[in-house]
Amino acid sequence: MIATLAVALSLAVMIIATAVLFGFNNQISAKIHGFWGHVQVKSFDANRSLENIQPISTNAISYAVLDTISEIEHVQIFAHKPSIIQKDGEIEGIVFKGIGRDFNWQFFSQYLIDGDTISMNADKKSKEIVVSKTTADRLELSAGDDLLAMFVRQGQTRPYYRKFTISGIYNTGLAEFDRYYALVDIRHIQKIQDWKADEVGGFEVFLKDPGQIDAMTDRIYYEVLDPNMIAQSIKEIYPNIFDWLSMHKSTVVILITLLALVAGINMVTALLILILERTSMIGVMKSLGASNWSIRKIFLYNAAIIIGVGLLLGNLLGIGLSLLQQQFGVVKLPPESYYLAVAPIELNVPIILMINLGTFLFCLLILFLPSYLVSRIDPIKAIRFS
Repeated sequence: MIATLAVALSLAVMIIATAVLFGFNNQISAKIHGFWGHVQVKSFDANRSLENIQPISTNAISYAVLDTISEIEHVQIFAHKPSIIQKDGEIEGIVFKGIGRDFNWQFFSQYLIDGDTISMNADKKSKEIVVSKTTADRLELSAGDDLLAMFVRQGQTRPYYRKFTISGIYNTGLAEFDRYYALVDIRHIQKIQDWKADEVGGFEVFLKDPGQIDAMTDRIYYEVLDPNMIAQSIKEIYPNIFDWLSMHKSTVVILITLLALVAGINMVTALLILILERTSMIGVMKSLGASNWSIRKIFLYNAAIIIGVGLLLGNLLGIGLSLLQQQFGVVKLPPESYYLAVAPIELNVPIILMINLGTFLFCLLILFLPSYLVSRIDPIKAIRFS
């Protein structure tokens, strides 16, 4: 019974740990990629200050070539500009992310909690802005409210003011981004920076297969871009987040290894107890002509049943708790530390099957060693002292 529970609890923790790992990795990666794209193309400029970024042109041959690469799903322009926004005497420092008519709203639409997206047309600049819930809560803003933004223009001492109307409020749950960024028409930033109509801060490249980020970043940089441009993967821009995810992956691998060892050790103990309790029976079977291997198979068969029952209970417990968390979000997290407000769960059926199969085979294989104890039992002594 104890061995069955040990296997069940070990498997349940393995399933929950991998579900959380996949949840963190996929949800955080998807949000970052949706916010910034997979690869960013910018000016090769040693000065990385947001106040003095050299623009690149959408008329560049490189920009046209990006749209012809089959592995690329979408390319869109962007630009950044720091600002201070004001509302009823309250101020907040944020970064305006300028977007164009090619902006893919699919990602942001699912995180809009109030209002709508920015309406843009080719004739004039839109005065609408999309702010985060964090910013809206701090300044007590809601969709439809007006706010005043102040910008510092390079080479000028007087600030530049612009009035915006909040069209929507978003909440991605990524506190590191929600705290600072708002979306506006890129033409405002072009005017503030004295850029031409074809000049932007850079291009965001979205790939069809996120697993090709590193390879595509190198390909874009070496084969496509002009000498004055640079391509960076989002993993290079935010290494702290992806290193954090990698650390969690390593931790889960270590945890699964330790849990498999715990389950295996408990099964070894259970098998040894079974053999010692049945010493006299083994002696009788040997005296009747049973071979060591046939007797060992009996004990291994019973051990396999114990492992199977443990795996069944472990699956019910692990998957059940995972579904409970997935549906109701029982376990909450501080988003400033974990980038998410609720512990994410993503059940991966192939991985669960692999964990089950791996646990079963590992426990069964490790039991072959203690089963050799059967061959050490002398039938005469076993029957005499039974």
